[in-house]
Amino acid sequence: HEREHDREISELIAKHKEEMEELRAELNKEQQHLLDKIQQQMAATHKAEMEQAQLQSQTLHSLELEALRLSLNNMHTSQLELTQSNLRKEKETALVELREMLNDKRAQEVAILQSRHQLEWEKIKEQCLKEKEDL
Repeated sequence: HEREHDREISELIAKHKEEMEELRAELNKEQQHLLDKIQQQMAATHKAEMEQAQLQSQTLHSLELEALRLSLNNMHTSQLELTQSNLRKEKETALVELREMLNDKRAQEVAILQSRHQLEWEKIKEQCLKEKEDL
């Protein structure tokens, strides 16, 4: 029974690890997809703004153009950092929720196994007492 109990716990641990790896892979894939999408949007925005800046460059002073470029870079950088931060928070929240769910599930399964173990122990104990009485 202990071996079976240990085997079941090992299976639960392996299943937990597998589910965690799947979730990590899924979250990483989703994060990469979102980052790629943001980079494409930023590239499109950057391209559009640069074309507009080139049209205006005939009338603008070169210092104003440099300030616009720096501002755009800072905006893109802060937008990317904010997105990464949000994704990191969502990932951490999802991992915490999954960990809690798996821990709850594991606790329930352990309780069930302990209950079974106790019942079987009681049965063996009664059987032993009966055999003693018979002897």
